[in-house]
Amino acid sequence: MMKTIRWGILGAGRIARKFASDLQYVENCELIAIGSRSVEAAAAFNADYAVKYQHDSYEALAANPAVDVIYIATPHPQHYENTLLCLNHNKAVLCEKPFAMNAKQASVMIALAKEKKLFLMEALWTKVQPHYIKLQEMIKAGLLGEVTGVLANFGFKPMEPIPKRLFDKDLGAGTLLDIGIYNVFMALSVLGKPDDIHAVMTPSVTGVDMQCAVTFIYNNGAIAQLFSTFLSNLPTEAEIFGTNGRIRLTTRFYEPSGRLEYYSGRVDSLEIIPIYKEPGFGYQYEARHVNECLRYGLTESPILTFADTLLLMETLDKIREIAGIKYAEDDI
Repeated sequence: MMKTIRWGILGAGRIARKFASDLQYVENCELIAIGSRSVEAAAAFNADYAVKYQHDSYEALAANPAVDVIYIATPHPQHYENTLLCLNHNKAVLCEKPFAMNAKQASVMIALAKEKKLFLMEALWTKVQPHYIKLQEMIKAGLLGEVTGVLANFGFKPMEPIPKRLFDKDLGAGTLLDIGIYNVFMALSVLGKPDDIHAVMTPSVTGVDMQCAVTFIYNNGAIAQLFSTFLSNLPTEAEIFGTNGRIRLTTRFYEPSGRLEYYSGRVDSLEIIPIYKEPGFGYQYEARHVNECLRYGLTESPILTFADTLLLMETLDKIREIAGIKYAEDDI
């Protein structure tokens, strides 16, 4: 019999609920615990998902011996302390993106996981989704020829009441860490570390970026142009192009709901690449991958490695430095 992996979720907000919903599509997997900072939030979560253990503190969840792995679904600035808490209680961790507020924090988190020989992974869900895996296969097969550039945009105009997490600096708000991270990830995964970066942002009244434009420049001539905004509703698409063709990931490129289009020549050479889409939001793919890693006794994902996470965090740090995006954690 395949071992059942028992999950706990730290945080009871919107993304925690989506993740919990998608665990029903994962084989030999059980959601058994929720950890919140209030009895009421834990009870409300339990009313929808009927978990065995409802904890009114993160510490109680981390200390629960019945839990194998914890998904951290709290606001950005809490990821660092929440991950360390879980690791120090000998729990495997899947931590929501951004992994930390900066590369310094990320390095400490990874070092502790290595020291304790525990599994740790950033929940950058796109990397284990079928459409992204197919994209990588097509690039490696040479269907684009030499890849010469990436265009990616992610933008939406928040509806009232505007979520506090989008503009509150103490919550790590702003477009870059919330949505622009997907643009940066896509460019890094296709073109690698840039040789030069240009970045500008439009500040909000709270000091966070409500628009951010980034350009990656490579010595081989490749360029990536990336844009994120809370001021307009954008297509949220990505295009990867090369000397022999291009691939377009349609709305919303970072999740499995989008379409993968391949153009081998001119605009009229469209070929739609069929991708089987499972029901749900798409979080089951990363949960399934984590379960597989745990069953094999791995402490690091071979698909989303520590090196991948550190490169992403270091690149985000550099973009923030150039654009003037600063948080309290940068001074710690």
